[in-house]
Amino acid sequence: MCAEHEHKAAQTYQDSGLPRVLLNCTVNGENVSQWIDPTMSLLHFLRHELNLLGTKEGCGEGECGACTIIFNGRAVNSCLVLAQEAEGSRILTVEGLGQEGQLSILQQEFIKEDALQCGFCTPGMLMSARALLDRNPEPEEEEIKEAIAGNLCRCTGYYPIIEAIKKASEREKEASQR
Repeated sequence: MCAEHEHKAAQTYQDSGLPRVLLNCTVNGENVSQWIDPTMSLLHFLRHELNLLGTKEGCGEGECGACTIIFNGRAVNSCLVLAQEAEGSRILTVEGLGQEGQLSILQQEFIKEDALQCGFCTPGMLMSARALLDRNPEPEEEEIKEAIAGNLCRCTGYYPIIEAIKKASEREKEASQR
């Protein structure tokens, strides 16, 4: 999405004139309490209010997966969720994957396996993969394919992505046994 369109979208929410609602949630481990426009999507809240720009807006209709986040343990398209629905929730975005300035194992494997090119789909793909590995640390290839089925990639194809997720699974298992 171009910067001009994003600015207009943000301005639309600021100018809606509806009474604001208080949103309290946890984003990437940090408590957030903010007054928001009740018509704002969770995607726009993350990008425009919290400046978490890793979550991308692609289609705005829940079809491409670029805006995928982990919402209370599940991968969801943040463009389809109203921000006010996040009251009391736990949200993880791509910015929350690494720790102490270090990339997560999953992010490292995406780089090693060349599972990214333009990078537009990468944050959503990483979040779908993270949600899968959180619920099933040793997924079969079919489970990986199913988990990322809602994320469209136009550049790399899916084989490097699938391999990166497999390798991350193996490395995370090894790390947990240490």
